[in-house]
Amino acid sequence: MSKQILKSGTSIGANYCEAVCAESPQDFIHKVSISIKEANETYFWLDLLHESNHIDNDRFSLMSSQVEELYKMLNSSAITVKQRLTNKGLTN
Repeated sequence: MSKQILKSGTSIGANYCEAVCAESPQDFIHKVSISIKEANETYFWLDLLHESNHIDNDRFSLMSSQVEELYKMLNSSAITVKQRLTNKGLTN
């Protein structure tokens, strides 16, 4: 489980780095969406570690709130770019 959380947790940042250098707004949205999925997966692994008593309540609370904040920031970024594209008439 610890290897899985390491992979998904670091993938959040790696995919966001790719999003920053995206070739288009659509590419940015795609890469940020991958980061969001990785954040969801990271939360899953955290919850599993907590439920199986591998991490205590305090550590789980701290780490899950950090993942939640990342999720909110990433989601907000994707929504903002989608709205800009819609306002410019570039999406369906």
